[in-house]
Amino acid sequence: MKDRWRVYQPGNPASPKYRVGAFSHYDEIFPTRLVNRAATAWPFKRTQADVSYQYKGSHSSLADYLSRNPVTGLLIAKDDRILVEHYQYGRTDRDRLISQSMAKSITGMLVGIAISEGAIKFIDDTAETYVPGLKGTEYGATPLRALLHMSSGVKFGEPADEGKGSGRDLDRLWGDMVRKHWFSNKGTVASIAQFNRRIAPPGTQFRYASIETDVLGLVLRYATGKSLSDYLQEKVWQPIGTEADAKWLIDAEGYEVAHGFFNAVLRDYARLARLLAHDGAWEGKQIIPAQWMVDATTVRASDGYLAKAEGGFGYGYQFYLFPGSRRQFAMLGHLGQRILVDPPSKLVMVQTAVDEKSPEIWRLWSGVVAQFGQA
Repeated sequence: MKDRWRVYQPGNPASPKYRVGAFSHYDEIFPTRLVNRAATAWPFKRTQADVSYQYKGSHSSLADYLSRNPVTGLLIAKDDRILVEHYQYGRTDRDRLISQSMAKSITGMLVGIAISEGAIKFIDDTAETYVPGLKGTEYGATPLRALLHMSSGVKFGEPADEGKGSGRDLDRLWGDMVRKHWFSNKGTVASIAQFNRRIAPPGTQFRYASIETDVLGLVLRYATGKSLSDYLQEKVWQPIGTEADAKWLIDAEGYEVAHGFFNAVLRDYARLARLLAHDGAWEGKQIIPAQWMVDATTVRASDGYLAKAEGGFGYGYQFYLFPGSRRQFAMLGHLGQRILVDPPSKLVMVQTAVDEKSPEIWRLWSGVVAQFGQA
């Protein structure tokens, strides 16, 4: 990335021609905090598998998929066994690849751990219970459950909301909180608190808003007394036997940007996915409470508005939920970052990419589950 001023642009700093390099070297472009790997890596086994699926009425192979989609890394595993691992555009198993908004799900699982340990007392506590600087604000008055469900009712727009007049909110948050423009000295809490107009009661309407995860990140920091990186390292990253250090983007005040920009190697994403497929258990030890994982990936009868939250998906505690009777869920990030989990068969798929121009991944996943998803 020759033009270093690009890093001062909001959100993704790279146009498509820069993304392969930027999305695998994010910690060299922005400040990050280290998440140390485990002392000993937990080893995957391997079985070479041929994958086939139907797309647009024709038989397709994995090679077809990779030729049509700008994927940097793709890994399919069933429990402890890797079936497919493939890289493109010169990326390797040593590159830390960006999560984008898949980090939201990581933040959500850390909330579950903090509740189980008593650092956070109740899921229906309000954010201001833990973050004094949010006291008297609309986000401060919002229960954690509503924040986990992206249903705070506070007005905040993503780029997709441009036509509704609020699409620049995420850019403004980025400028004030992450880049700390020379004309802004708000700090993290004030950068969030400036969005202070409630348009719906909490827990009644789904509206995707990255800032809600940032509020959860503040709650975690204040409740645990630890950075998100340190808490993740202690509670998850080292216990699951990761093989490489990870990095998490920090803002101008040193807080992790909870809504995105985690960076890890592909197999470590797969280890995380395996943990989720086992509902938070790892080799006989419960790392994330099993009931939290069930609650995080199902919709209560009283929360029917979440059943079809976005694009045919339901929404749980920062996880997207597949439609249908079979329990499946996903971590989704902008421009094709995907972790897909099928708990009945312990089948997972991890994809990192630099764009997503078609829905083909869902046909691939359906084919993978049909082919390898026997419980």
